[in-house]
Amino acid sequence: MSTLSKPIPPLYTVYILRSTVRNSSLYIGSTPNPPRRLKQHNGEAKGGAARTAKSKLRPWEMVGLVSGFPGMVTALKFEWALNNPHVSLHIPSESRITAAAGRKRNGYPKRPRHNLTSILSNVHLLLRVPSFSRLPLNVHFFVPEVFKEWRKWCTSRIDEPLRNTIRVLTHFDPARTRLRNSGSSDNENDSEQPWGIHVLPLDYAPMKSYVAKTKSIYDFEREGNCIICQEHLDPGKGLYATCSNPDCEGTGHLTCWSKHMLGKEAGEHIIPISGHCPKCKGNVVWGDLMKEMSLRIRGPKEVEKLLKKPRKRKAQAASSI
Repeated sequence: MSTLSKPIPPLYTVYILRSTVRNSSLYIGSTPNPPRRLKQHNGEAKGGAARTAKSKLRPWEMVGLVSGFPGMVTALKFEWALNNPHVSLHIPSESRITAAAGRKRNGYPKRPRHNLTSILSNVHLLLRVPSFSRLPLNVHFFVPEVFKEWRKWCTSRIDEPLRNTIRVLTHFDPARTRLRNSGSSDNENDSEQPWGIHVLPLDYAPMKSYVAKTKSIYDFEREGNCIICQEHLDPGKGLYATCSNPDCEGTGHLTCWSKHMLGKEAGEHIIPISGHCPKCKGNVVWGDLMKEMSLRIRGPKEVEKLLKKPRKRKAQAASSI
C-alpha cells in the first residue's frame, strides 16, 4: 500500500529530545510512536540515531513535541525546517530568527548549534508560517522547566500569537510535580498514573464512537440530503463528511463543508481550520473530518479492527475488574 493510499495516521509527531546527563545536548526527530522511538534512542530497542548513541549522554528524554501531522511527509518537512531554520524555504527571509553560523568548506551555510530557546522559538515561528499554519497541530510539553521557557518566549512575542485553535498541552510527571510543590513524592498512584509521552494515543481508539456512527450512516445508506446545499447525497457517489459531534449525523459534500467552514476566507484559503455544524451548531475541526473520512475510505482493515468486539473471555475479565 502506498503512502498516498493510507489513511491519516492516528498520531505523527516531531519531537524534542534532551539528554538527562547533559541538558545542553538536544536532538530533533519525527515519529508516529514516541514511546518506541525513545526506547530506540536509549538503546533499549533496535534503531535510534547515531547522534544519540553515545552512552555518556543516555538516558534521553522527550521534553516536548508537536502532534497532529497528517502524515510522514509533512512531519519530515517540519522536522527538517526545525533542524535547519537558517535555510528552510518554509520560513520567509524577513521572518527568520536563526542565522547561519558562517560557511562550510563547500560554501553552504553552516547550521548553528541548537539550544532550547532557539528550538522553541522556531517551533513557535513554524506554527505561524503558511506551510504549517492551517494544519490541525498541537504542542505538548512533558517537563515543567521546558514549558516555562516556552511561555517565556510566547510572552515576549505577544504581538505574534499562535492561532487560538492550536492547543498547548502539558503532561508532567506527577511525582516530580508533587516533589517540587511539597517536597514529598510518596503516593502509590504516581506509578500507575500515565504521564508524558505515554498519554498520547497511538491508535484510533479516541475515534471509535465517531467511526461507529459514520459506519452505520454509510453502510445503511442514511446519508440523506447535504446539510449545506440540501441536495440528495447519492450513496457511494461522492466524497462526503459527517459531523464529529456525538449526537449529530449531519452529512454533506466535502466541498460544501469546505466552503461553509471557510466562510469569508474562501477566496483566500483552500483548507479550513474549524467551524460550526449547520445542523447541531456544534464546533467542528476540519482535521477531524479528514481523519475520519480517510479512515473510512482508505482503512477498512483499521476500521474493522477498531470496531471489533472483544472475545467473551476478555469482555468477562474486563467486566469483573
